[in-house]
Amino acid sequence: MTTVTSSTASAASAATTGTTKSTIMGDFNTFLTMLTTQLKNQDPSTPMDSNQLTQQLVQFAGIEQQMAANQTLTSLLDLQQASQVTASAPLLGKEIEVQSTSLTVQDGTAKLALPAAGTATSATITVTGSTGATLYTGSVPLEKDASTWTWDGKDTNGSQVADGAYKVSVTGVTSSGSTTSVDYAVIGRATSVAVDDGDVTLSLGDLTVDYSAIRRISS
Repeated sequence: MTTVTSSTASAASAATTGTTKSTIMGDFNTFLTMLTTQLKNQDPSTPMDSNQLTQQLVQFAGIEQQMAANQTLTSLLDLQQASQVTASAPLLGKEIEVQSTSLTVQDGTAKLALPAAGTATSATITVTGSTGATLYTGSVPLEKDASTWTWDGKDTNGSQVADGAYKVSVTGVTSSGSTTSVDYAVIGRATSVAVDDGDVTLSLGDLTVDYSAIRRISS
């Protein structure tokens, strides 16, 4: 994954375009050389069949069209990606709600957006580390309206965890004690925009998500 600035975006686009153009130009030049050699070395008494020559010229024209089409497509994709990166700049520094199975600890704390009470009257929240060890587990009552839950970043031993991304699970609990699913979101501060395999992604500290995961942007 590459973090994007205006200079790195331009360099990446130029490298991609150059590679594609170089490959197509190589095929084009090879075809042109072969056709020229074939015409030059043909037997004058038995020249190349006009139909065969026509077919090869059609192939010649097809390669030219392929070059133009691929270069145009590459340029359009580069422009689209650049516009997405530029449009994302105003998100930096804002609180963003995203769909994710990991929360992000930033400056020692993490937040979740919880739904209003309904079938579920409370939620059990569990945070685990990279080894699978439970760092936090607790029951949180769901309120009349949607609310925000904040974790202070303290593990089960009372020690402060480092900033980073941690797995989280949220399970709803009904008044009778049975479990049910609840719709929740992870809240974090947008810190960077990046390009990952051609897709524009957003990072909330160490948590990276696709743009399709964004649920809400704070004002």
